[in-house]
Amino acid sequence: MKRIIFATGNEGKLREIRMILKDFPVEIVSMKEAGIDVDIDENGTTFEENALIKARTIMKMTGDIVLADDSGLEIDYFDGAPGVYSARFLGENTSYDVKNQYILDKMENVPEEKRTARFVCVMAAVFPDGTEVTRRGTIEGMIGYEIAGENGFGYDPIFFVPEYGCMSAQLEPDVKNEISHRGKALRALRDAIGDRLK
Repeated sequence: MKRIIFATGNEGKLREIRMILKDFPVEIVSMKEAGIDVDIDENGTTFEENALIKARTIMKMTGDIVLADDSGLEIDYFDGAPGVYSARFLGENTSYDVKNQYILDKMENVPEEKRTARFVCVMAAVFPDGTEVTRRGTIEGMIGYEIAGENGFGYDPIFFVPEYGCMSAQLEPDVKNEISHRGKALRALRDAIGDRLK
């Protein structure tokens, strides 16, 4: 069976990817499962650049099809921050509990109409022949007023999804995969990946 390496150490992301590609005749493995331990310097200034940096690095090491994503939260009140720096916001090892509370505190008196935000994900696929494909997915929402929900990770507990009337972390996993920025980006990539697996 062919395998695709998903260049992440994030178990939550890996679960989402496996659910979305569950009907593909491939094994989807993490870098750890593939025996890869490398620090990749994500020094791009866009989500596209960072996703490709990760995917290219692992493909060159393994010769496998590699998927990588770069994603983040853009808050309009913060002029689009934390954006590509979402994972490193307030420091590399700062917990999301701290990050989420910091954002809520900074926006405590910000009115609803100025709390707009979006999750952005760019998914990149790099193939052994050098072909590269990227797709972008977004989900619009707003920053809520409190931390809520257990079904997500990262900034999900403060990201309010208006059409569902709850935080992203309160959505059922199937619903979240259907509407999430990562789900949209990956589904947009499915055909390119599927064509290569035939």
